[in-house]
Amino acid sequence: MGRSVGGLLLWVDMEGTLLPYKIATLVDLRDARGRVLLLRRLKSPNMGLCSPVGGKLEMGTGESPAQCAQRETHEEVGLRLPIERFALLGVISERAYEGRGHWLIFYYRVTGAVEVAAHDTPDGRLEWFDWEEVEGLPLPETDRRIIWPLVKKHDRGDGGLGFFSVHIDCSGGGMEWQVEQGGE
Repeated sequence: MGRSVGGLLLWVDMEGTLLPYKIATLVDLRDARGRVLLLRRLKSPNMGLCSPVGGKLEMGTGESPAQCAQRETHEEVGLRLPIERFALLGVISERAYEGRGHWLIFYYRVTGAVEVAAHDTPDGRLEWFDWEEVEGLPLPETDRRIIWPLVKKHDRGDGGLGFFSVHIDCSGGGMEWQVEQGGE
């Protein structure tokens, strides 16, 4: 059951515990060789793991998910890109991620290649990886088993992108998911 407390949307789990619902973006950036830019994270969530850049929506300002993706790309990568280059590739909802909260994540692909050197940031190290390397990296388990396979499946390779929506239930110590759109 959802409940708003002090402007924060909370969700009550099966045991009656209130968990916050957070809204965030992930941004998939590629270079001219097709490599993907990942952040080796120094902070939670996913500390010590590799993930796309992104962050939480600034709800107090009324920021849109695309504006959040654009802002996070500038803050974390140093690139100022027009909002038209941010194509929505997927929507990911995660229930009880790490037992700390629920997430609604908008997954964007930046259209066209970008060039930026690998470098350290306050959040971690940005590095380029070939697709073959990604599977061997330390990744969040949701990314490894669910999100990256869906991203690969919906990248048509001709510059076109499909779309997916997936719900991942991380409650109870397990991980179950259902592709709600784009599963064919």
